This record gives sequence, structure tokens and C-alpha cells, in this order.
Amino acid sequence: MLIPVFTRELLLAVRRPSDALSGLLFFILVGSLFPLAIGPDAALLRVIGPGVVWVAALLAVLISLHRLFEHDLADGSLEQWLLVPRTLIGLVATKIAAHWLIACLPLILVAPLLALQYGLSNEATLCLLITLLLGTPTLALLGALGAALTLGMRGQVLQALIVLPMSIPPLVFACSAVSASQQGLPAGPALNLLGACLSLAAFLCPWATAAALRLALE
Repeated sequence: MLIPVFTRELLLAVRRPSDALSGLLFFILVGSLFPLAIGPDAALLRVIGPGVVWVAALLAVLISLHRLFEHDLADGSLEQWLLVPRTLIGLVATKIAAHWLIACLPLILVAPLLALQYGLSNEATLCLLITLLLGTPTLALLGALGAALTLGMRGQVLQALIVLPMSIPPLVFACSAVSASQQGLPAGPALNLLGACLSLAAFLCPWATAAALRLALE
């Protein structure tokens, strides 16, 4: 049952490329505008680069998450999911995994190009990619919870208010890891904390998202 859901999400992304690419275009635009606005100050760009890239990634993930369950609610798929409560958590996890593959993986592939604009070293760029690989699934899990809690509501302000405070620890640990790599310090402790955030989110968020979807349809 999970494989058809995963395949369906990929087919929908192919049929509606604007929904899948909106977050990527936002990520590229935000990451590219800061060097133009600040000017050719190489030292300053290296300092702010990791933070700018990560904030852009966070906002790009939020932009792409508000429609995560809306189509399932509109076509009645969500009600059918609730008829099989034992697999609801698995279905939610499958939806989140498909969304990460569609919306977040392109951000990771484009991130080295943005790192070049900020003059990051090879070691810092590699560390940035590792933080995105660990952090974007965490953001997707948290965003799915926010999307479930605000399902059926208009606007994205409430979802942002729910997700952004929970996203601060991954953001801080990721930027700390890249900054430590730039200074020649070990980035392992910050990466371990980022991995701990991912483990905690992977353990709690699918269950909490499934419970929020049940409440949204009652």
C-alpha cells in the first residue's frame, strides 16, 4: 500500500512541476540576492554564507509544505487512510519521504553552487551538504506536523508560527557545524546534535502528524 502512495506523489510532482519547483526557485533567488546586496566583501560573505543558505532552505521547505495533505483532503484519500488506522503512520511517513525527495533533495544538489558565491572552502561546503542531508528531513517532518495541524485553514501564517520555533535547534546546530569547519575546529559535536534532532523528529513527528490528521477530520 505504501509503494503506490509513494509513486502517486512522484507522478503528481511530474504533472505539477510548478508546485515542486517553487521552493527550489525561492532557495536559489534568496541565496543569490544576498551576495549582490552586500557587495564583494569576501570575509563577510564567508561568515554569513552558512546562515543565509540555511535560512533560505528553511523558508523554501515551508513554502512547499502547505499543500502536503490538501489534495488528499480534497479528493477523499485522507478519509480512506483513516479507515486503516494501523497503516496511517506508515502512510504519513511515506508522504513525508516522497516530499523530501521532491522538494528537499534539489535544494541539496544546488547548495554547492550557492556555497561558491559565498566563497566557502571545500571542507565548509562538504559540511554544509552534510548538515542539509541531516537537517532537511527534520524540517520536512516538522513541517508535515504543522501542515496537519493547520489542515483546512487558509493562509500559511499559523503554520509558520508553529514550525519556525521548532526549527530553531536544527538551524543553530547546522550553522554551528559549518562555522566550526570554517575555523578548522571539529564539527562532529554539532553534527551529532543535528542527528539527534533528526532521530527525535523521525520518532515523534509521524505519530503526532497522524494524530493531528485524525483530529482534523473529526
